[in-house]
Amino acid sequence: MWQFTGKSRPDFAIEPGPGQESVWDYPRPPNLDATGEAVEVSSRGIPLASSRNPLRALETAHPPTYYIPSADIDWRLFVPVDHKSFCEWKGVATYFTLADAPELGVVAWRYEDPSERFRALDNHASFYPAKVDCAVNGESVIAQPGNFYGGWITSRVVGPFKGEPGTGHW
Repeated sequence: MWQFTGKSRPDFAIEPGPGQESVWDYPRPPNLDATGEAVEVSSRGIPLASSRNPLRALETAHPPTYYIPSADIDWRLFVPVDHKSFCEWKGVATYFTLADAPELGVVAWRYEDPSERFRALDNHASFYPAKVDCAVNGESVIAQPGNFYGGWITSRVVGPFKGEPGTGHW
């Protein structure tokens, strides 16, 4: 079993090409990265969020999770769900579904009172690309494998990624 040492990526990691990042070079605990990338989120052609000021959460073995400022999200389209979870790094997350499509289940989450280290996530939310359409700089996002994770896979990042078959021991 591979153990993160912070010194080098494992032998099974894909070598990044020009302009790419390996998720095996991301830190643990995770880090936040301010980015000026253009992010768009929609569902059934309806715009949900659009921003040029997202934050990327970068964590070993995971594709980035993009957090969008609340001011760039049309919150009129969402309703909270009765579900919370706890992240050892970020704190308690609350979840949302679409008001006109509750059958999609949870589509977004945010940290109402993030930990001190992740205070920048206050007034930001992220979306599950498996449930809604997400794009970064015009490129459609592929959802991180697994039912729990919310990472955004683009051509910018290489894995393998946590959540793929055989990664349960990472």
